[in-house]
Amino acid sequence: MSTWKRNAGAAMLSALALLAGCGGSDDDDTPVSPAPEQPQQPAPEQPAPARPMELTILHINDHHSNLDSKKKTLTLKAASGAPLAVSVDAGGFPRVTGAIGALAAQSANVLKLHAGDATTGTLYFNRAGEPGEADAALMNTVCFDAMTLGNHEFDKGDGGLKRFIELLHSGTCQTPVLSANVAFGADSPLNPSRAPGMVQPSVVLQRDGQPIGLVGLTIANKTQQSSSPDPGTLFSDETAAAQQQIDALRAQGVNKIVVMSHIGYDYDRQVIARLSGVDVVVGGDSHTLLGPDAMADYGVGSPAGAYPTVLQDKDGKRVCLVQAWEYSQVVGELKVSFDANGDVTACAGTPHVLMGGALSVAGAPPAAADEAAILADVQASGFLRVQEPNAQATAVLQPFKAKVDTFSASVVASVPQELCSRRVPGGPGSRDYSRSSAACNTPGNVSLHGGDIQQLVAQAYLDVANANYGGADISLQSGGGVRVPLLGNVTAANVIEVVPFGNMLWRLEVTGAEVKDMLEDGMQAVYGPGGSTGPYPYAGGLRWDVNAAQPQGSRVSGIEVLDQASGNWLPLDASRRYRLFVLSFNATGGDGYKTLANVPADRRQDIGVLDADVLQAYIDKQAKDAVSGLPVLNLLPVSLYSTKTYSE
Repeated sequence: MSTWKRNAGAAMLSALALLAGCGGSDDDDTPVSPAPEQPQQPAPEQPAPARPMELTILHINDHHSNLDSKKKTLTLKAASGAPLAVSVDAGGFPRVTGAIGALAAQSANVLKLHAGDATTGTLYFNRAGEPGEADAALMNTVCFDAMTLGNHEFDKGDGGLKRFIELLHSGTCQTPVLSANVAFGADSPLNPSRAPGMVQPSVVLQRDGQPIGLVGLTIANKTQQSSSPDPGTLFSDETAAAQQQIDALRAQGVNKIVVMSHIGYDYDRQVIARLSGVDVVVGGDSHTLLGPDAMADYGVGSPAGAYPTVLQDKDGKRVCLVQAWEYSQVVGELKVSFDANGDVTACAGTPHVLMGGALSVAGAPPAAADEAAILADVQASGFLRVQEPNAQATAVLQPFKAKVDTFSASVVASVPQELCSRRVPGGPGSRDYSRSSAACNTPGNVSLHGGDIQQLVAQAYLDVANANYGGADISLQSGGGVRVPLLGNVTAANVIEVVPFGNMLWRLEVTGAEVKDMLEDGMQAVYGPGGSTGPYPYAGGLRWDVNAAQPQGSRVSGIEVLDQASGNWLPLDASRRYRLFVLSFNATGGDGYKTLANVPADRRQDIGVLDADVLQAYIDKQAKDAVSGLPVLNLLPVSLYSTKTYSE
């Protein structure tokens, strides 16, 4: 940015003076809110001198209502140097608050940023008060300097988003909410005529007496297609919107620009190469883990790139790109050095993986020598961080946790006839026959068509996708991913027991040929060498005949797809593309579904909704019993079962 800076005249210096003077202190968080076309600043007082600056950015993204900590197994070194499987308490929002507070105290010029998708994903979102209330309350224990809108912020429509922002602004933090590429419709409650300044395209904050511009971006197509913005609310091209805001900020003398981008790591890399004047991109949406390769050795996860990823904009200037994984597990700490012209001279940082200090090995505390060695290995990793939860955040979370616990114990459905569990069809003596009860085996339906509960879960994914998440033609669920049958009164906790693995739903565009290969993958994982019952496929809107005795690639025939418009079953079209709603586990090749793992990135979309939430949403929509008022879960019609006929 040195050229425009050197050529700036007195008017620009005057603008800088105003920005330096706003708020009264170096760390004043009071935002100056720009209009979409041209950020507006009050009249200047005196120019601020251009000088280098060190900036620390603390950031999270995609916490998706994951407020509790979770157990995680890490691979750490024992006193002998041998690897040990160590169970720890990991993540959780009170640890996020604690880490951000501790890290912020160590640096002079700090920005605390949230890159979107705060909401949707656990019972905390919609069963612990108003939708998003718990998330807003916990976010306010951090007091973020800005948040950009993710696609899931629109899951309850523009009205739901407005209420979430009101909750976020109910305290003293008043976190600015940003998106440069959203235009709220004329009838939207967030239209600027009704909610001026509630969502801004960009904002200017002060650090060290210098202005820093923050620009927000929301993934356009995904939000329009897979969330629930109001009719008339539209999303423009991310690159064009970002550049418009950058140009407007630069014209006002702001020479340090951070784009808060909820568009995904790979797309960020593409957009950065097309932009001029961006210095830092703090990203979200793709749930990308960044950091050293050693993260995989420690059992954290497989990083997709370096933290930070250092790139160049279209002018050849250095740009630092970061993202902080998902689900309140990582706090990113980025250190950026700017010269007097506002150009980045260096950036480095740490993705802090949050964990507690209580360790467990094989269900017991480790020996003293091993504990010392384990903690030394944590310290040596450079990214694992033992972090105590923040006490205030823990206290804020407690009433919401109590509501979740109460809901989990509440009765949410009635099942008059057992929804039998069976992974694989087959008669007496077949490999999974004993899984279902005698009462289920006697009629024989599960022997012919497979498990009732497995089929119902697959149907739930399809129905809810079409009601809430932009639609699907077919769905897929592995038989082993559905764990228990249901009968009688069903609690919310029972619903989670049915699908307990916490998988998110994805939508893939697959050809008919890939659908056939996908089903054959599942059959091979069951009937091939070393096969198990878990991968057996269940689907919504899709059915087929099975001959397990046939060789690999020939076990499935007579594949039909339900035409939702006519209600007719039509033959699978090998060349047509179908929208498949499927668990992230299977979409990435889990249970042997290698065909799905090979679907290219431009045909896969992380919808970001939890499997148990989808099942609960399906239950909530069922007809209610006249006496109890509970939704009733009945057996599906046989015509909807994905296994039409079975032989082996």
